Amino acid sequence: MVHIDVSLIITGSCAGKPIAILGPVSSAQYFAEDPSVSSDPSEIELTLPDLSATLTVDRGVFSTQRVDAGSKLLLLEAAQAPEGATTLLDLGCGYGPIAVALAHRHPEAHVWAVDVNARARALTQHNVNALGFGDRCTVAAPDDVPSDVRFDYIASNPPIRVGKAVLHTILERWLSALNPDGVADLVVQKHLGSDSLARWMTSKGWTTERTMSRAGYRILRVTAATAASTEPPADPTPTPA
Repeated sequence: MVHIDVSLIITGSCAGKPIAILGPVSSAQYFAEDPSVSSDPSEIELTLPDLSATLTVDRGVFSTQRVDAGSKLLLLEAAQAPEGATTLLDLGCGYGPIAVALAHRHPEAHVWAVDVNARARALTQHNVNALGFGDRCTVAAPDDVPSDVRFDYIASNPPIRVGKAVLHTILERWLSALNPDGVADLVVQKHLGSDSLARWMTSKGWTTERTMSRAGYRILRVTAATAASTEPPADPTPTPA
């Protein structure tokens, strides 16, 4: 069984609080920086029409019994970057099934895999290395991603349960890092607020389209905000002569 050492991995923070990606919650949760639950690695199978892979998983990381239904839907129906995309992001990577699929589908691209959970990052690094993608993947804590990195494509099953305020902070940071012609595909459960999230993203200037609805999940395609849409509206009151 693989032993994964996460003791030297640096986690991210923002203003002293670990909210840059997944937010401050109980250490028993998969979106904790350093899960308190003891390690017990195991393996699961990722099976897609274009890829079959064995992934190492562990306790304290999201969905370790199988690839969760939302991520599986995203991998089956989206997780395909636009033609010519060279810089891709798996946001909230967990143990890396989306990062692995992106690296497999886009051999010319570089994949960033970002998560606040140190154990998740260690698993993703192990899995991309084991499958031969390590030289094209950078696994990082949120604050270890340089501020000037821009993405052509983002794929994510975002951590809805961290709460609306933290989720909005996460999405504002990373959707703002899309290139002008970049896009993102997000999978969100309908009963956890996919439609209200879509309205919020639209209100922030990101064009948001529902591209798939199945088994209680929505896939939302988000287009990078234009400069005009992110600027405050002009004052309609004429200036006195």
